[in-house]
Order: sequence, then C-alpha cells, then structure tokens
Amino acid sequence: MSHSVPTLSGQRIVLRPLLASDADALVEAAADGELWSLPFTVVPSAATVQAYIARALDGQRQGHVMPFVTTLRDTGQVIGSSRFWKIDRDNRKLEIGHTWLARSWQRSFANTEAKLLMLGEAFDSMGCIRVQLQTDERNAASRAAILRLGAQQEGILRHERIMPDGHKRNSVRFSLIEDEWPGVKRRLQARLEQLD
Repeated sequence: MSHSVPTLSGQRIVLRPLLASDADALVEAAADGELWSLPFTVVPSAATVQAYIARALDGQRQGHVMPFVTTLRDTGQVIGSSRFWKIDRDNRKLEIGHTWLARSWQRSFANTEAKLLMLGEAFDSMGCIRVQLQTDERNAASRAAILRLGAQQEGILRHERIMPDGHKRNSVRFSLIEDEWPGVKRRLQARLEQLD
C-alpha cells in the first residue's frame, strides 16, 4: 500500500501533505497564541519544529502516519496541522490527532471543514470502520469540540503518555464508527453553512 499522503481540498481549507520545508510556516502559525506553551498539546516552536516534522515524516515512511498542514485555500497560508496516525489497515481504523490551529482560526470554519475532509477521507476513501480521537483530560475545549462532532466518549486512559513537561497525561478517548458517519457528515455540512 502506498504511503503517500493525499491532498484534501474543501471550499475554504486545503489539507496538504506536510513537507520538511514547512518548518517556518508552522512556527509562524503556532506563534499566533504561542500555542507551544499550552500544557496539554504538543505544538512546534522554533526549537522543536525540526524534530516535530522529522517524527511525522518518519511515521509516514513507516506507513502508520499521514501528516497534513492545514492551509487556507485562497492564499495557501499555513494555519495549523493535523494527522492520521496509528493507521491500522488490517483492522481498518486510525486516529486523528496532533491537531492544532493558530489561535485566530480556532472556533471558525477551519476545524469543522478540516474534520469533514479528514473523516470523509477515512471513511469514504480509506474504508475505515472506526476513527478515534484522544485529548488531554484537562483540555475542556478540545473535549467539547470532539463531542460536537458527534463522537462517543469511550473512557479515560490513565497515564497514557508523558508530556514534554514531564506530566503523566490522562487521555480521554472518543470514537466514530462507520454507521455513525452519514449523520455526522450531515451535521458537519450543516454547521459549515452556518459558519460563513
């Protein structure tokens, strides 16, 4: 199976493959809100962006990661990043994660359209039967956003990972399964129309 990353194009957002040359643009996007200082997510700073990209591209070469940069369709401006990871082709499942948006694009059409594009790729193109999402137990905004998608909370994984600051993170796991996708798709499309 090919390890290439598709370009996912929506009306206002394009998710294109992450490139090594995106380092400066990612840091510039993350500077909008100094997102690298958030305790519950890993966002690249000037000091960490090379390792951040290298890890994503290494996962892509191994076939279990598809890293994207989130761009504005009209200008090509990079406003964030997301990826498919933990891709399990045998069991037709994956996780959407490593998602962040520049502060001025949070709670806009950008995340809604990006999720619509990614879920469409996962369920309609890749034939997934399950897509999971996780977030830090402390990240109330992210938890609310995932529930707004229509995902089901499955539980809390205790000490699921160690964060860069040494914190032992409890992760809340959510999922969408193939039977739920048509309804979720309709709700996301309707919400996008309201976010004009």
